[in-house]
Amino acid sequence: MILSGVQQAGKPGYPWLVFLHGFSGDCREWQVVGEMLSNYPRLYLDLPGHGGSGNIGVTGFNEMSTMLTRTLLSYNILNFWLIGYSLGGRIAMFHACQQPQGLQGVIVEGGHPGLQDDEERNTRRVSDHRWAQRFRTEPLDKVFTDWYQQPVFASLTETQCKVLITLRSQNNGLNLAMMLEATSLAVMPDLRAALSARNFPFEYLYGEHDDKFAALAAELNAVRHAIPNAGHNAHRENPGAVAACLAQILRLRIKDSL
Repeated sequence: MILSGVQQAGKPGYPWLVFLHGFSGDCREWQVVGEMLSNYPRLYLDLPGHGGSGNIGVTGFNEMSTMLTRTLLSYNILNFWLIGYSLGGRIAMFHACQQPQGLQGVIVEGGHPGLQDDEERNTRRVSDHRWAQRFRTEPLDKVFTDWYQQPVFASLTETQCKVLITLRSQNNGLNLAMMLEATSLAVMPDLRAALSARNFPFEYLYGEHDDKFAALAAELNAVRHAIPNAGHNAHRENPGAVAACLAQILRLRIKDSL
């Protein structure tokens, strides 16, 4: 079984950019940014439980990583960068730590590297279970109205919240609940040590108003980039700045290989 995706052509010799969206997003999430990187062939994936992969489920990060490997091989993608936001960033970091063949580097926007103790994991397990139950049983517009009241989304304007609530409410609540629990921070390993010992480039983006993930970024052995005029959802709040940052990273990292 492979993930649904949208691919766009680039120039010969350039590595693929594989984009992974956040929770409740889909393959459209990164396309505005990706269009500004048209030299590169791009693949925008739908994660399990989302978009065209809505009927696909996984049991955890290991199965997710295996499915990602199969998906990339099915598209004949042999040299690639992973670019992920939030949940997509966590999946990208986990997959990269499995040392997949063909990985050229990882760029994460606002992705958590993993919780560090059992108390944090238990707290997160309870919270995610509560959200999952709501996704299973309540109208999605009501759940997402509350979802975007969480502190991490404080930089979003009322208009931006309304747009996201409308967009996210097109999902299937049962599928979202399954993916939320399967890839919860409660079951994700702490990746800090593995990322520190990595043998691939690791770049980390965060919105300048996203205090939580700015602090997490400071804990990581990564090249850090603050995106101006943005909070947690930087690629949506300031896509031009994110695209410019990605273009600079890629230009510096791969100039000698083209």
